[in-house]
Amino acid sequence: MTLNLKLNGQTHQVEAEPGTPLLWVIRDELKLTGTKFGCGVASCGACTVHLDGEPVRSCQTYIEDVEDAEITTIEIVDQNPVGAAVQEAWAELDVVQCGYCQSGQIMSAIGLLSENSKPTLEEIDDYMNGNACRCATYQRIRAAIVLASEKLEA
Repeated sequence: MTLNLKLNGQTHQVEAEPGTPLLWVIRDELKLTGTKFGCGVASCGACTVHLDGEPVRSCQTYIEDVEDAEITTIEIVDQNPVGAAVQEAWAELDVVQCGYCQSGQIMSAIGLLSENSKPTLEEIDDYMNGNACRCATYQRIRAAIVLASEKLEA
């Protein structure tokens, strides 16, 4: 089936079978590799993208369900103030260790701060709960979200 996808502010015409995960279209068809494959069952968060501004797991979001939605990937998040603040905080606190999960972590953090610009530590932990980091940089991730919140407030 042929679909028109609005991805990162541009419309792309793609060919995909019904039931194809959005993740594979983003990575294989559109060659945007910032969004990672982690588990394939929406448990780790590595594949997180924004669908109409809301974080979703692209490994379990099917292509036929997103034709009329605005999809945003890690490649352009620095173009909005929340995304820029999150990426700046991530770099400032040297959050990344191996880096594999970080695009999903960042996309979820942007989702959190877009909904709640001043989250408590408990709210951060609750919101980020579905994002796994094998390197266990959770304390730095939390600190970066707090720092990004402060940057947005300034």
